[in-house]
Amino acid sequence: MDRVPSAPQSVDAPLTRSAIFLVCAITEDGTDSISTDSISTVSISTVRSVLSDFDGLIKTVGFRDLDARLACTVGIGSRVWRSVTGREQPAELHPFREIAGATHTAVATAGDLLFHIRAERQDVCFEFERLLLDALGTSVTVVDEVSGFRYFDDRDLLGFVDGTANPVGPDLPDSTLVGDEDSQHAGGSYVVVQKYLHPLSAWHALSTEQQEAIMGRSKFDGVELDDAESGQKSHKTLATITDDAGEHDILRDNMPFGRPGSAEFGTYFIGYARHLWVIERMLERMFIGDPPGLHDRLLDFSTPQTGSTYFAPSAAMLAALDDVAGADAEPAPLSDDPSHSGLSDPGPGPDPGPGPGPGPGPGPGPGLGIGSLKTLGE
Repeated sequence: MDRVPSAPQSVDAPLTRSAIFLVCAITEDGTDSISTDSISTVSISTVRSVLSDFDGLIKTVGFRDLDARLACTVGIGSRVWRSVTGREQPAELHPFREIAGATHTAVATAGDLLFHIRAERQDVCFEFERLLLDALGTSVTVVDEVSGFRYFDDRDLLGFVDGTANPVGPDLPDSTLVGDEDSQHAGGSYVVVQKYLHPLSAWHALSTEQQEAIMGRSKFDGVELDDAESGQKSHKTLATITDDAGEHDILRDNMPFGRPGSAEFGTYFIGYARHLWVIERMLERMFIGDPPGLHDRLLDFSTPQTGSTYFAPSAAMLAALDDVAGADAEPAPLSDDPSHSGLSDPGPGPDPGPGPGPGPGPGPGPGLGIGSLKTLGE
């Protein structure tokens, strides 16, 4: 048995049976309203104080059952990064960019703070979230909250084993943690989250062979299948990013969630990466297609409801937040930051479909250079 709970910001924490994905927006003037112009120093100060003592909060709950392996990672969005941390933004951090393909769209939704809470027991996740929100008080408002569970032998609700391509051993930190390329933020990780809903009746109407062709793996044991040499590619192939430097991995800790009584069945995607462009290119290939027009057929059975991007700083940076004097940087106006447009309920809704927009924005990594990659509010 472990003698202490997991350290905060443990991106590589073991997979657990339960998780809560909590997305919050920082409020104005310590109230429950969200300004279109600015955020008060009261809210920023409260958030800083809570995050700087994150280790203490994890210990408070985690020591009650060390076998529950409580862990929590917090990500900070680009709109409030400088106000909360007093530091320059990580090199690749920017709001989630909507990706509009011919058939499906990866939507961009609100979010300043992401809390990825994990434990072997759901009640431990619940208790940590309760104390966390009590501490944050009116400095934040909850934008989205999803409770996930481990489904049998790490399967998603579509029946396939999830996370089989995750890096292991020394490849794990190499794939997830920023290094000397951005030394001020070394040890941190880019985080992208999306909430997908599945029409299970339509999926179950497919034969196992059809499902396997879409996924690119066998359903029983998760073995990779040979992909088509041309034309329609499987999800496995479209989500694999390679270039002259080799294959670029990300760490997924996806969780199923659902409410059968409401016919809600979903997967909460969460990806940690050393380079944000890797996840962005993966989503381009899925939603736009490679070649363009041949999108990932998994999206015909997986509709994204949310999409937001964060940077999870190192534990040392979090602990130092209380030393940051004052809100020395004003957050960008909400109207200029698409991660805060559309603060309505990000719950179930129809596929928004394709939308107009400019081509892919600039980035430090390669992209397809096709289709629409934009931010809401443009």
